[in-house]
Amino acid sequence: MTTGQTSPAEWRQFNDPVSGARITQLTSYKCHSHHLYFTNRGWYAGGKKLLIGSDRGNHTNLYGVDLLDGSLTQLTDLPDLIRKPTLLDTSKNPVREEAYLWANRMLLAVNLQTYAVRELYRAPDGFTTSMTNATADGRFVMSALVEDLSHRFRVNMDHGYIGFQEYWEAHPLSRVIRVSVDTGQADVMWEERSWIGHINTSPTQPHLLTFCHEGPWHLVDNRIWALDMTTGQAWKVRPTAENEQVGHEYWFKDGLHIGYHGRRGDQTIYGSIRYDNTEQVEAPFPVKHSWHFSSNALDLIVGDSNAEEPYLLLWRFNAGRFEGPRLLAYHRGSFHVQIVHVHPAFSPDGRQVLYTADPDGYGQVHLVDVPDFESLPAPKE
Repeated sequence: MTTGQTSPAEWRQFNDPVSGARITQLTSYKCHSHHLYFTNRGWYAGGKKLLIGSDRGNHTNLYGVDLLDGSLTQLTDLPDLIRKPTLLDTSKNPVREEAYLWANRMLLAVNLQTYAVRELYRAPDGFTTSMTNATADGRFVMSALVEDLSHRFRVNMDHGYIGFQEYWEAHPLSRVIRVSVDTGQADVMWEERSWIGHINTSPTQPHLLTFCHEGPWHLVDNRIWALDMTTGQAWKVRPTAENEQVGHEYWFKDGLHIGYHGRRGDQTIYGSIRYDNTEQVEAPFPVKHSWHFSSNALDLIVGDSNAEEPYLLLWRFNAGRFEGPRLLAYHRGSFHVQIVHVHPAFSPDGRQVLYTADPDGYGQVHLVDVPDFESLPAPKE
């Protein structure tokens, strides 16, 4: 395939053997395909299409899946550009049909209608790149630059988190950058000697974003940070005590509240908090194993469990406590490398959950319909 070429639908539908929920497997090509990272919603064309990454033709490129007829359109042609093994960090502009991705150290803008590609910005030598996220007004794409320390120790974050502890210990120089999507003008909005990752922009407040201090959750000074780009002020969100750890933060659909999970002593917790550290809601969370959680609000949470108990799970927040979990789908994901992490995410309307799993050996992209919570079975003890 070449840019703009469309191939026939690969999808198939079936009912989950445990819950009975209807699952649509969007891809079936014999290669790894994956949706974007769970904080980067990939729906576009008014919700009728979905951005995915796929390794077809021995090259990683961005594709668009038509959710009405299942056809796939190749959106980029990056065989000589992209060295990163994934397009998980890609993001969609909320007000224009454009996506942003890193290819080597070039920040590219991809027109999702004409497939034209523009180079917006080139990262300086000596830095690696991180998650992209566009601001709520669509004017800027945000990302992070982190000092490249691969000459000092072995690094392979996408395949086994190799170098994870060493990077945290090294306190690399990190920068949060803001790049104009019209001019490519880049400005450093925050800089410090801590390993910064997970740049997440508020979906409704153009001046707000969160970033994290990467590293082992029980060792970092504070995981979740907010940044006001109008004042340049950064602050801790949900400050943690000595016996606490939280992370995998994400914005709720309202763009004001942030969801997270973690532990307090031996107890698993889940909660939300307004970006200014008010309106905190937190409760014990009845879960044995799960790595990633997502939601549009606090009312219904989806988690991915893990390779030992490979189910999509739902929890409902009701009267100040979490009910569940209930079994949504038997995903059988291996979690072997980043692109086959399940990374569940609700559709904007909350009616489906998007996930990637590799039960047949290759990572494939799925959508599962969300039935009524009461109709779903509980896990067996």
